Amino acid sequence: MPAIDHHSPDPNKGISSELRFGAAELYLELMKRCLLNEIYPELEMKVKPYEQIDRQEGREWPAAAQTMIGRKRLDNIQFCIENILGHRIPGDLIETGIWRGGAIIFMRSVLKVYGISDRIVWGADSFSGLPAPNPKKYPADAEMRLHECAELSVALAEVKANFQKYGLLDETVRFLPGLFSQTLPTTPIKQLSLIRLDGDLYESTIVALENLYPKLSKGGYVIIDDYALPSCQQAISNYRAANRITEEIVPIDWTGVYWQRSR
Repeated sequence: MPAIDHHSPDPNKGISSELRFGAAELYLELMKRCLLNEIYPELEMKVKPYEQIDRQEGREWPAAAQTMIGRKRLDNIQFCIENILGHRIPGDLIETGIWRGGAIIFMRSVLKVYGISDRIVWGADSFSGLPAPNPKKYPADAEMRLHECAELSVALAEVKANFQKYGLLDETVRFLPGLFSQTLPTTPIKQLSLIRLDGDLYESTIVALENLYPKLSKGGYVIIDDYALPSCQQAISNYRAANRITEEIVPIDWTGVYWQRSR
């Protein structure tokens, strides 16, 4: 192992690029394990059953983990951000529907490990659960009852506390509290490189796309968390058809998909 010069103002002097890369990968792997609560699953088992395969695949609402999206969807976030940085795709990052904040905590950790401080990570959420469906305007949501699930209501204070646990709550993390129809049309975001949609409903998905996709840079990514839900899938199909979006939709796992904007 190369020696570290403790007297140098550059803490990386004497450390090979391979060693620094290995440290970054180790950090991000640990972040995934912590956010999924693969570290202390026995504590969750006191509250509700814990199945490792369900946690890995993002098929359950965990009692204590800070994300429910599973391993492959966290890997996908890392892939997209590293590609964005590697190709210098301009713009901030946003997730709409953040629950306990795990996905945007991970976004910030990826930027942090690569020393990026000039991109904002945005989190948009009502912080009071999903809204009741509006079937007259959005009939695809008529049968949805997710607004009745208390587990999906997480206060902004709890999300900020989760960020602070990792030392990642800083000026590059910003929140948009309220319904998407109220916050996204007037958001100060000018340009995006990554859009991650996790709103479940047709309404939440279409409103986010209408207000955010025009701000997505060429080469940027759209990630859809809830593509397995017919309401969400219909919103994606309708928006893409209306805007002549033809880029390939790439599966991530059983419900997550993404595509890269090419024009």
